[in-house]
Amino acid sequence: MATFERIKRIFASGQTERRAEPRSGVPKGVHVLVVDDSPTICAVLDKMLSQDGHVVIRATSGEEAIALASSELPDLIFLDIVMPGMNGFAVLRALRREPMTHDIPIVMISGNLQATEQFYVQRFGADDFMKKPFGRGEVFARLQELSKSGRLIVRERVGETMVTEPVDQAMHDAIPDIAMPDENDLLK
Repeated sequence: MATFERIKRIFASGQTERRAEPRSGVPKGVHVLVVDDSPTICAVLDKMLSQDGHVVIRATSGEEAIALASSELPDLIFLDIVMPGMNGFAVLRALRREPMTHDIPIVMISGNLQATEQFYVQRFGADDFMKKPFGRGEVFARLQELSKSGRLIVRERVGETMVTEPVDQAMHDAIPDIAMPDENDLLK
């Protein structure tokens, strides 16, 4: 019977893909700030999270991340470590010093192969670390763990209207479901 249901799901017209179905254990409507200088990583995380009903805000620099975190007060931040200008460690320290952003959970991400980054991430106060490449399962495991531990709390936003860019469906569908590190991340 399970095989028949699986075949039916694959060939049924109008059926959504498995990866588009919401993940359990994570509250819906999480506002997530994705900070990465790679447009690919931002697009992949945006696709993964928005398919599950979350709101994604993007920043491509450390300075922009601090400004958006202070003004938007996201529920969660995915923060790249290796960025030009202000790196992820400096952003993490700045966010932890500010009372408004101090308690926002932060998951650091990096394609750098050095294990010492994980040590510094914990020492500077990040909530978790995710290594590139990563897939949907790993992203949602981080969300579930933060939710289960009580760190991920979805703030109620009354009367908020989020202005988003129109989505080109073909471009959205072309985004892969796994995020690979940029060559620059591996060289640093």
